[in-house]
Amino acid sequence: MPIYDSLGTSYSLTRRPDPRIAAQIRNALGDVSDVVNVGAGTGSYEPSETILAIEPSHAMISQRPPGAAPAVRAVAEQLPLRDRSVDAVMAVLTIHHWTDTVAGLSELRRVARRRIVLLTWDQSVFRERFWLVRDYLPQTAALDDKRAIGIDDLVELLGGARVEPVPVPHDCTDGFGAAYWRRPRAYLDPQVRAGISMLAQTDPDVLAPGLAVLADDLATGRWQDRYTDLLALDSIDVGYRLLVSDL
Repeated sequence: MPIYDSLGTSYSLTRRPDPRIAAQIRNALGDVSDVVNVGAGTGSYEPSETILAIEPSHAMISQRPPGAAPAVRAVAEQLPLRDRSVDAVMAVLTIHHWTDTVAGLSELRRVARRRIVLLTWDQSVFRERFWLVRDYLPQTAALDDKRAIGIDDLVELLGGARVEPVPVPHDCTDGFGAAYWRRPRAYLDPQVRAGISMLAQTDPDVLAPGLAVLADDLATGRWQDRYTDLLALDSIDVGYRLLVSDL
């Protein structure tokens, strides 16, 4: 069973596309005429040129909004598309869920005529810069240490790519891992955590001690004192990266 058939039932409640990140993705896609979104989830960041969404989870497909591109239940490793059948293929925060990254990227290269756009993250930067993982929940890094693919490796597998940092705004509307970096109380909300795979897939008993410390630090003001510099920032770079590969 696809993992998001169990984890993604309320995904659309907290995972809404952020317009600034959407603009960066749209700019990276360029003047393409048709796009396929692989690992499409509920349809976040799909431009108007999207003609098809590929998603293995029925729960995610059921949350796609009216008017979204048609969706097919399939996996990245076996795309139901002909060779060079679309201008561009996009994949947003999904490759860490694929069972075979090499096969999946090979499929993206097979079906795209002009461009591949991936949104992912640099795990080493993420672990070092994101306070929640570094200082409160280091156990969650273990999962992503196993499944995250290095940026240099991804560039090589794509046959070359431009790498762009993706800053996370302080009021980011897409509730992915570091979206609430300046709104720490959100991480105490089970609904928020349910939309973040590194938290949703970690045993709640493992999370509990770190979350208790975070709650106490927020109540006493220690968090605010410790991260004063963060509170003055509008956005931060914690390792999210856009890879743009021209074919």
